[in-house]
Amino acid sequence: MSSDRARSARLPARLGSLALVAALGATLYSRPALAHAGSLAGSLRSAPAPFWLVLLSGGGVVGVSFLFSSFVTDAAALDAFARPRRPLRVGRRAAAERVRRLLGWAAVAVLALVVWAGLAGPRAPLANLAVLVVWVGWWAGFTMFTYLVVDAWPVVNPWRTLARAVRRAAPGAPGRASARLPERLGAWPSVLGLLALVWVEVESPVASDPRVLSAAVLAYTVVTVAGAARYGSAWFERVDPVSRVFRLYGLLAPVQRTEDGLAVLVPGAALVRHPAAMAEDDAAFVVALLWVTTYDGLAATTAWDGVRESAAGVGVPGWLLGLALAFAGFACFLAVYRLAARLARRTADTYVAARFVAGWFAPALVPIAAGYHLAHFLGYFLGLLPAFVAVASTPLSPPAAVPVLALPPWFGAVQLAAVVGGHLVAVWVAHARSFDLFPGRLQPLRSQYPFVAVTVLYTVVSLWVVAQPVAEAVR
Repeated sequence: MSSDRARSARLPARLGSLALVAALGATLYSRPALAHAGSLAGSLRSAPAPFWLVLLSGGGVVGVSFLFSSFVTDAAALDAFARPRRPLRVGRRAAAERVRRLLGWAAVAVLALVVWAGLAGPRAPLANLAVLVVWVGWWAGFTMFTYLVVDAWPVVNPWRTLARAVRRAAPGAPGRASARLPERLGAWPSVLGLLALVWVEVESPVASDPRVLSAAVLAYTVVTVAGAARYGSAWFERVDPVSRVFRLYGLLAPVQRTEDGLAVLVPGAALVRHPAAMAEDDAAFVVALLWVTTYDGLAATTAWDGVRESAAGVGVPGWLLGLALAFAGFACFLAVYRLAARLARRTADTYVAARFVAGWFAPALVPIAAGYHLAHFLGYFLGLLPAFVAVASTPLSPPAAVPVLALPPWFGAVQLAAVVGGHLVAVWVAHARSFDLFPGRLQPLRSQYPFVAVTVLYTVVSLWVVAQPVAEAVR
């Protein structure tokens, strides 16, 4: 028995050492690569980063971080680290409700402005306010604000505000209850919706053609408002993929809303304190969120561009190939994660079901998705921020030459650091949650071995994508 425990105690060190050795060995065959952030029609250029740094900082750092976290085995210390600080009072409830309504209708006004600017504004994407508001201001800037500061989407969600107004205006609305979504559907519609949304963003000109963007926004508005008006808040909780994305990202933020006001926590502490294991459909949505951030970046690389050209040569349309990649990649990510849960059940030597283990550790995947989003969109946001300010100041007559910020060569290292940082937070979240699920000190550590291996795998894949040349940048 003692020899088994000794071997189990040495296993984390072996995993970290193997990851570090593999990363160092890869440097012997390294070559320069390009780290990229998403761009509008090639408006940004990639920043160079050595490919050996990708593997070294990925597998090596994540593996070594687990070694350091394995020394923190006191459950009381972990609980104190994740405990909320003193709540911050934000005024009276009545005043807060008035502010919420004001912000909600302001967001509706912005939504109307996006539709109008997309239909009536310039056709050039960098000169059109709708394109810049949606992709630079909202999907890049607001999303980063959600996981770096606080989740404000429940307050400013324009579709929720419109759905409330429709329900109040409908005949017999005050006494009518919302229709019930079929329980058998669970949250799977949001999983399919997220995959479909990102596929449309990648394969259609919705990010570069203002007219197509306006049509997409209108269609999404009609579907979402109609669904929420019929099914109430359950639509945003189980069906609407956008609301579910922001809800998950918000759990990573250092500022959290509580019953007593706003509380300041260590980033990721709300994920540690997630009260229960996620259901199978909720865990699948987290995996889908992780996958679509990778898919969005992969679709912009020269490697995928070459695959599309080869497929086109044999008659396979690009949109069909992209659809297959979106769903097949998600299936692979989900299968790998479920395999890790089954292996964790064995290494932890527990009778807890593998499905429960998968749901319990699913919150630890959120920082990985946020880290890759930050790496993919930080340069995008900074580079196009001057264009956003210039066009927003004069939306009817944008400047002839839209300013774009050129990022310095060292920015590639910042992108890599964002990906690695997200994986490090994920290791900490999984480590802390393991001590809430398993007794003792050795069993929680052993339960993490498969998840550390999967995290290293996700790290290398994500960093490989970040390090690829952007297709538009080399055309």
